[in-house]
Amino acid sequence: MTELPAGYEIIGDQARIDAVAAHAYLTRSYWSPGIAFDIVAKGIRNSLCVAVFNGDAQVAMARVVTDYTTMAYLADVYVLEEHRGRGLSHAMLDWLHAHPDLQGLRRWVLFTADAHALYAAHGWTAHPHPERLMVRVDPAAFA
Repeated sequence: MTELPAGYEIIGDQARIDAVAAHAYLTRSYWSPGIAFDIVAKGIRNSLCVAVFNGDAQVAMARVVTDYTTMAYLADVYVLEEHRGRGLSHAMLDWLHAHPDLQGLRRWVLFTADAHALYAAHGWTAHPHPERLMVRVDPAAFA
């Protein structure tokens, strides 16, 4: 399990996840620019989330959409720029991978444009059969 630096705390209590902080980051992210607050808040409510706090401020978050039986979709992983390089994303991934409700899943999936090395360090690989993988995307969903 990745140790957090002094002053940081990992939180898995859904009631403490700060949707306002998450929205502030996600609305400027490459994967959900302009996303509405209501969509972020609903996504958090309907997911298993983990966050890292520095004092009272949420500085990182990740969420998993899952049926708790066969699959998990890892989404919205972020660390605020000024808190990067301190192992926060590694700590969140370790926490999620060890979560008792996420054991025995057949498949985890995610999409990333720039964090392949991070996920590879935690055992993630490219899908071995990309010809089997399909998606249905609505590019106007957050417009």
